[in-house]
Amino acid sequence: MTVDALTDVAGVRVGHATRTGDGWLTGATVVLAPEGGAVAAVDVRGGGPGTKETDALDPRNLVQKVEAIVLTGGSAYGLDAASGVMAWLEERGRGVRVGPDPTHVVPVVPAACVFDLGRGGDFRARPDAATGRAAVTSAAESEPGAPVAQGCVGAGTGAVVGALKGGVGTAAVVLDSGITVAALVVANAVGSVLDPETGALYGESFQGRVTYPQARVHEAARRRLAGSAARNAPPPLNTTLAVVATDADLSKAQAQKLAGTAHDGIARAVRPVHLLNDGDTVFSLATGARLLAPGNPLALNDVLAAGADVVTRAIVRAVRAAEPVDGPGGAWPSYEELYGAR
Repeated sequence: MTVDALTDVAGVRVGHATRTGDGWLTGATVVLAPEGGAVAAVDVRGGGPGTKETDALDPRNLVQKVEAIVLTGGSAYGLDAASGVMAWLEERGRGVRVGPDPTHVVPVVPAACVFDLGRGGDFRARPDAATGRAAVTSAAESEPGAPVAQGCVGAGTGAVVGALKGGVGTAAVVLDSGITVAALVVANAVGSVLDPETGALYGESFQGRVTYPQARVHEAARRRLAGSAARNAPPPLNTTLAVVATDADLSKAQAQKLAGTAHDGIARAVRPVHLLNDGDTVFSLATGARLLAPGNPLALNDVLAAGADVVTRAIVRAVRAAEPVDGPGGAWPSYEELYGAR
């Protein structure tokens, strides 16, 4: 049974840690690979990224597999969440073996952050190592193939897209070859996800099912968004993050290509994208359970195209699942609040 989520890739688990109230509006999300790790890569295209251990994912470098990836709020401060995940992995002997004893491991935990500082009212309320440990524990305790919570959870708790509330979204597809490709995103962008002339979501135009709100509804939404934008204090520092996973058997170079083309999925759903005050980062994971078609040098193309598609769909889901926020750190209406469910 599939749940149309990142966890459709067998062995991949997702856990969230969410903190709200008393000045908090942030959290962390951990993608936990099957034990033994998965081939991983990354592609960074935003002008203001906050990342950890991304150099280790370069195909020219030593590390071949990672056990977990961390997506976190809190800007660069929130990268401390990866320390909690690293400690959890070390306790279980999961990581790069560096000595004769099975406990001699160094878990390589790539991480990336979104800017959400102060959105709950307290600039110093941000994820730490304990947040990361809570998220990876949640992932480890989840059932295989479990549904993934979407909306204002984990790293998407304080996410914002344009003047709208953002969040976490996920989607998956099974190709004709039987290979699964899935994505999880944290939608938190300077750019907008909706067409200012119609109110339709950009990402839905690539799914062939655009919903055009009534003119009066759109006009009321525009007024509401303008008021919220005027109230919310700058700076518009953001970032969209994604993890694209597949059960295909990919090399690190092929995984890096997947991470790169998956950025097309962001560009379809968010305009403008990859700005200097974004830190847009896409990770890829390949568990290696299914071989690409032997003898076909272009077999990877289907996986690349699917990666971009599921990222677009995950962003749409993140926006539609988000709930409005109105608190001491600002006010961000949700798309569903403004335009209603389809």
